Amino acid sequence: MNTLLEVRHLKVEFPTRRGVLTAIDDISFSIAEGEVLGMVGESGAGKSLTGAAIIGLLEPPGRIAGGEILLRGRRIDNLSAEQMSKVRGREIGAIFQDPLTSLNPLYTVGRQLVETIRTHLPLTESQAQARAIDLLKSTGIPAAEQRIGHYPHQFSGGMRQRVVIALALAADPKLIVADEPTTALDVSIQAQIISLLKKLCRENGTAVMLVTHDMGVIAETADRVAVMYAGRIAELGPVADVIHRAQHPYTQGLMASIPQIGEEHERLAQIDGAMPRLNAIPRGCAFNPRCPQVFDRCRQDRPDLMPAGSTRAACWKVA
Repeated sequence: MNTLLEVRHLKVEFPTRRGVLTAIDDISFSIAEGEVLGMVGESGAGKSLTGAAIIGLLEPPGRIAGGEILLRGRRIDNLSAEQMSKVRGREIGAIFQDPLTSLNPLYTVGRQLVETIRTHLPLTESQAQARAIDLLKSTGIPAAEQRIGHYPHQFSGGMRQRVVIALALAADPKLIVADEPTTALDVSIQAQIISLLKKLCRENGTAVMLVTHDMGVIAETADRVAVMYAGRIAELGPVADVIHRAQHPYTQGLMASIPQIGEEHERLAQIDGAMPRLNAIPRGCAFNPRCPQVFDRCRQDRPDLMPAGSTRAACWKVA
């Protein structure tokens, strides 16, 4: 499979009065054409920031301070805002957690779709209108010919998210960054949105970077998964191997904390402590204060991703 997106040694910083905070610290990964890469971890691990850096939507004063982002072999992290706006939408689509942040309440969904299509594709008004209706149909919106004239507030939460997916696919991008696309939806609608994303990837050969903290969504959707902790990737590998044969103690703790159907426990397993603040990341492995398997080297040297069975883990016990 051909590599579509390659992230090399990405570093994201936030300058503050008290010094520079490093939010993403030297992460590298790739996504192949048609692949779904899940990014999972606790709130504040850096998952959404990684997605924002890729699509060029880092909130100031956040900035890319090092590394490279390559899309089909071409660097996009050093493009101007105007150049990046052409890449965003045409080559990279985005789906966000709250569909209302992506949709303009003053315009019909049809107008928003047609505008997006005509910005990126050489189509007439009527051709763009026909494509917009087809997109709404493909994302499972019934009576698309009538609903194209409706405003965002006239759609339910699940239907709005389908409209956002249609918008993300409007210009037929090859990569979609989906940032917690199912978090605001109830469980039955979540399952529909997940199966829709999988179907669209299969049919269009679109690659997806799926940001979530829900391992159930990852298990159902992703081909590979990157587990993030304190701005670094703790483990990266095929989803079944990371779930069933996790090598990093943090990943093992995450998996153990998920209740198993058919098993009875007095208490759920938990990882003691909390993820460190950006201004208090410990020396060595950032997970060492919470790790049940910690030893001296963990407190001194920071590990990089190393081969660990069928995955790669940033942990000295697999070295």
